[in-house]
Amino acid sequence: MKPIALVTGAAGLIGGYLVRTAPRWVPDWDVRGVTRAEVDLTDRAQVKRLWNRHRPDLVIHCAALSRTGLCEQDPAQARLINVEATRILADLARDVPFIFLSTDQVFDGAKGQYVETDAVHPLNVYAQTKAEAEQIVLANPAHGVVRIALTAGTSPTRDRSFVEDMVRSAAKGAKLTLFTDEFRCPLPAGALVRALWEFGVQRRAGLYHVGGHERLSRWEIGELLATRFPALRASIQPGSVADYHGPPRPPDLSMRSEKMQALLSFRLPGFRQWLTDASPDGGDLWDYPPAESR
Repeated sequence: MKPIALVTGAAGLIGGYLVRTAPRWVPDWDVRGVTRAEVDLTDRAQVKRLWNRHRPDLVIHCAALSRTGLCEQDPAQARLINVEATRILADLARDVPFIFLSTDQVFDGAKGQYVETDAVHPLNVYAQTKAEAEQIVLANPAHGVVRIALTAGTSPTRDRSFVEDMVRSAAKGAKLTLFTDEFRCPLPAGALVRALWEFGVQRRAGLYHVGGHERLSRWEIGELLATRFPALRASIQPGSVADYHGPPRPPDLSMRSEKMQALLSFRLPGFRQWLTDASPDGGDLWDYPPAESR
């Protein structure tokens, strides 16, 4: 029998990619995706029944309340989903590899180019819950935390990635102000999930970063996306984070991924390189590798 991998958040962006790319990257595994509609991960009894039904050999925990605005509106719900559900799963998985997906937002963005040994300083509720959940997971030396960068892709529900949000807003005629002084290391979803599968089957543990190897401003990201989604061109405009009024926004969340890169069989791509190389008619733009290189 094949070993079983359980992927939570299978209706989301990354969980969806993990499930549908599994036959390609981990053909010797039986990958089973779980959605919120199937199991309430905050209900210990339901999760225990899920565990007993599947008895997984690996868990990749993607499920989260990741919309920062929703987390700010309901901190208790954010903590229940992002912290307590993680605690339940990590406890059940105490004797098997468990990978928790965290975020670059655990940093305050004051310096950028963050490495795994840098201290966290979350500025919003979402980041706070992720930082707390990290500590729960890392209390088990056999478990792993992977902090991920801004991820571009196509989700099963077409409403989970920042690219989908931008395209949808542009279609409604909204103006999108993209900051020239807010930086990330964006990555296509296909490259991220390939890295996660390679990491998972190696049974690695500890804390790792995964992002693209280019540090780009939000404005640069928008300009690059407009080459692939021309409808964005008329909707995006440059701005400064200094003029933003709202919850704190970390200005520079760029991360270094050398620790994870050393474990991988492929080079994590830069976002600019990715959009240049990807075939315009190669199916899912965010798959990995680009269609013409297969």
